[in-house]
Amino acid sequence: MPGAFPGPGTVDNGRVTRASLDKQPHEVAAMFDGVAARYDLTNDVLSMGQARLWRKEVERAVAARPAERVLDLAAGTGTSSLPFARTGAYVVPCDFSVGMLGEGKKRHPWLPFTAGDGTRLPFADAVFDAVTISFGLRNIQDTDAALAELYRVTKPGGRVVICEFSEPTWAPFRTVYTEYLMRALPPVARAVSSNPDAYVYLAESIRTWPNQPELAARLQGVGWTEVAWRNLTGGVVALHRGTRPAG
Repeated sequence: MPGAFPGPGTVDNGRVTRASLDKQPHEVAAMFDGVAARYDLTNDVLSMGQARLWRKEVERAVAARPAERVLDLAAGTGTSSLPFARTGAYVVPCDFSVGMLGEGKKRHPWLPFTAGDGTRLPFADAVFDAVTISFGLRNIQDTDAALAELYRVTKPGGRVVICEFSEPTWAPFRTVYTEYLMRALPPVARAVSSNPDAYVYLAESIRTWPNQPELAARLQGVGWTEVAWRNLTGGVVALHRGTRPAG
């Protein structure tokens, strides 16, 4: 689930540190390479255990079936891909961080890890029954290009599920949440992450990310239909869904 917490970084003395919001692909990949070993543990700690719940909701929303082809974009170490594989679907974990893919291959050597850029996916047209991305869309430089690529590789009648940080629906909680991001997250990240400076980007990237209706409109803008969303954890995260028209 790359992108769940860190984002693109700037290079400081040869090490990727605090992120910049222009999301240069080489910087994003380098940052993820640097946090791969402890990535899943860090996400669980920083989300206070909610990351596992969110993964479960993605699994339900995708509803993969035996023999279906599922693309798990920004799959990182493959943790998010395992539930789809267990259903009997053929799941392809795809990511642009070689470090993440290498770590995933060590843990799950049977999964077909594939290197790929979300704006130029290395797959033919209309090959997947379902495509999904969890906490990675926010870190792709061109959001609309990524949504269009997901559309391109999905079969007519196929579905997309996007899990991403969003806007809390209750204003008082929204304030508390923002305070957590800005004040509590950096010291927690220092305690558990292999590259804590990269996690400072989290608060900045969430603040600039489209809210629920805005992301839904962007999905519709590249052709997805039946677009809807469901809030998780009070809107901290939202699940967006859509369908590629069958005709």
